[in-house]
Amino acid sequence: MSGSIWDYRPSVGDAAGADLVGFAVEATDGHIGKVDKHSDEVDAAHLVVDTGVWIFGKEVLLPAGTITRIDRAAETVHVNRTKAEIKDAPEYSTSGADGSAGSRQQVGAYYEGFPLI
Repeated sequence: MSGSIWDYRPSVGDAAGADLVGFAVEATDGHIGKVDKHSDEVDAAHLVVDTGVWIFGKEVLLPAGTITRIDRAAETVHVNRTKAEIKDAPEYSTSGADGSAGSRQQVGAYYEGFPLI
């Protein structure tokens, strides 16, 4: 894995600069939603995923380090976390200029607590 949870893994392939908005997002145990926003910000790359009705319309932040594969043909992003792990992540606030740096820090600490898959 790269330097932090906020960096893409080299094995993901061509992620930086790609437009992933609208891609489906698959956890290790099934579909969780669609990419609503995508950021390639250095040391802060992430996806904001709209979970729809799955967890009552909540948006979740997934650091780039959770992405294991991007399937461009199927327009799908695969992540190395289960639905329960994603559902239990700290709530992400999209309010404010940068989507709340404190909120992003909490989310990063949560995902860094899991073993690499």
